[in-house]
Amino acid sequence: MYSYIKGTLAEIAEGYIVIDNHGIGYQIQTSANSIDELPPLGAEVKIYTYLHVKEDGMALFGFPAKETLKIFQLLLRVNGIGPKGALGILAALSVEELRFAVLAGDVKAISKAPGIGAKSAQRIILELKDKLNIEDLYTETQTEPKSAPEKGSSARNEAVQALVALGYSSSEALSAITKADVSQKADVEDILKAALKAMAKF
Repeated sequence: MYSYIKGTLAEIAEGYIVIDNHGIGYQIQTSANSIDELPPLGAEVKIYTYLHVKEDGMALFGFPAKETLKIFQLLLRVNGIGPKGALGILAALSVEELRFAVLAGDVKAISKAPGIGAKSAQRIILELKDKLNIEDLYTETQTEPKSAPEKGSSARNEAVQALVALGYSSSEALSAITKADVSQKADVEDILKAALKAMAKF
């Protein structure tokens, strides 16, 4: 029904914001991470929205980033995850962290979210893994064309496995490899060196 709402940020409260659009105040539920991304009160904002309809009423959810809304809607499709649970996950993990955790199969990372146990985390990974492309993570942080050679992708996957063997979690390893400042044609050794160098900065 609503793709987005653009207006003045009139109120920020715990768990929701109010956007004034031509004298109408739209109460939009959102995550704590999204609230942290917002400008000061009185600023103009554009919030991408989702209208959740149930038997006892309607609720409007929204996020300043379109990608966050996409992930929120994917979470809602997971059996047993409602709007409250999805917001909790997006409050505990950034969109990037959640994507890394899902693609790496990191149950522990997703279980950090309130109300999400190991079984729910496993279900999230199972149902979302095929909807998130690992190659998109690699290419989003590279300036080279998306059509990366298969050899480069294979080397990155081997580097992820090597970092896991060194004791890093799957999502930490995947995040580090994705952010490594190397070319698409780099070999495993070069990727590992760049990833460990990047990790040492944090």
